[in-house]
Amino acid sequence: MRLLHISDTHGRHKELQRLPDAYILVHSGDFTLDGKEQEAIDFINWLCDLPHRHKIFIAGNHDLCMYDAGIYGLPDNVHYLNNSHVTIEGLKIHGMPMFPEDIITGDDIKHTEAIPDDADIVVTHQPPMGILDLSEGTNYGYMFLLARITTISPTYHLFGHVHDSYGMTRIGNTVFSNAAILDEDYRPVNKPRLLDLNKK
Repeated sequence: MRLLHISDTHGRHKELQRLPDAYILVHSGDFTLDGKEQEAIDFINWLCDLPHRHKIFIAGNHDLCMYDAGIYGLPDNVHYLNNSHVTIEGLKIHGMPMFPEDIITGDDIKHTEAIPDDADIVVTHQPPMGILDLSEGTNYGYMFLLARITTISPTYHLFGHVHDSYGMTRIGNTVFSNAAILDEDYRPVNKPRLLDLNKK
């Protein structure tokens, strides 16, 4: 079973032509540029039309219109994860968005601590501190997230946010994937990442 990971498309999702086939497609947030509702609707309609068996998405810090938004009427195979999880073929996939409001209130700490111990795949927008989070000499990852991921050791941690740290690495039992499609100049230079979920 294969998973296709993308992130940080910022309104340029329709430029992703001939996406590889996969059972699950995951978008790790920042699907809008300006955080407007119409941008989100356009992305969700595009996502729903993709042929992948299951489609999962979370919100990033650009996706401001998604904060406290009620998402209704999605097809059964399209999953918006907002500090929630879905189980697909026995894999528990937990998604945690990145909203500036949560950072201001400190709710991001609460949401991080609530990531389930038994999550197989964790989807966030922000990276964990020190892992595929470097931009111009500064680490933009989240220390509390690093601590939580280190504790629960999921098989995969999928994120984006830091455009110029696109890449993949394994640390211990966890594969970390930053699949930001756009670079720091918002050019679509990076490829969607295919992961074989049958390989541990």
